[in-house]
Amino acid sequence: MHYLIGDLQGCCDALGRLLQKIDFSPSRDQIHLLGDLVNRGPASLATLRRLQGLGSAATCLLGNHDLHLLATAQGVRKQHRGDTLSDILAAPDREALLAWLRQQPLAAFEQGWLLVHAGVVPQWTRAQTLLLAAEVQQVLRSPDFGDFLQQMYGNEPEQWSEQLGGNARLRFIVNTLTRLRFCDAQGRLDFKSKDGLSSPPEGFMPWFDVPGRLTAGTPIAFGHWSTLGLTVRPDLLALDTGCVWGGQLSAARVENGRMLELIQVSCDQAQKPGE
Repeated sequence: MHYLIGDLQGCCDALGRLLQKIDFSPSRDQIHLLGDLVNRGPASLATLRRLQGLGSAATCLLGNHDLHLLATAQGVRKQHRGDTLSDILAAPDREALLAWLRQQPLAAFEQGWLLVHAGVVPQWTRAQTLLLAAEVQQVLRSPDFGDFLQQMYGNEPEQWSEQLGGNARLRFIVNTLTRLRFCDAQGRLDFKSKDGLSSPPEGFMPWFDVPGRLTAGTPIAFGHWSTLGLTVRPDLLALDTGCVWGGQLSAARVENGRMLELIQVSCDQAQKPGE
């Protein structure tokens, strides 16, 4: 069986309870984590070790918090107030864990579902999304990944163009796949608002509601947007249900483009709301 799982953010105990609830067996089942494996929760190190130990039974997308960990480990970024990455950075197996993390994808297509951490701009097809994600993945897996991490941060360019190249192209891909919530009909990105659907920025809308989106009709599952909450549509699953903020950890059993079952466990860890 295949399960899609929302943002963990270091809530390893909740993951354990969820796997127990679905009677997960790595020899029989496959879990697909939708990014933000670490940070803000109490057990980021234990979470990475557990996921790494599952081998091919776990597909783990990279989210913005996972990229933040890589950048912090490289000295590109400093830890923010509220970060819970110190246990990883001080661990004896730190380098092995970070090397494993760099091998993880930014997008995947499993059981008829396109999987991303945050979203997809309306100009991208499913196939293009996977190809563009692979461009970033190739850089992150290369020996020169640290050079890219130094150029990864920033809100520009704000709009996709096939003519984009170099770090600007890679930065836009990363921003779309790991940070996107709202965009306009032309695909311009907005990063100011982190609220739910009730108060979109003027002229912007949730990325999945843009008319003419080229991935319309392709089932898409994503996390990242805890203020959006659980959203279930025939071709859309939003599975970040705020586990680290005292909400729930959610999993969806899927097959051939359909959601068959929703499974949730409560999380004991309650942080103050944030990104």
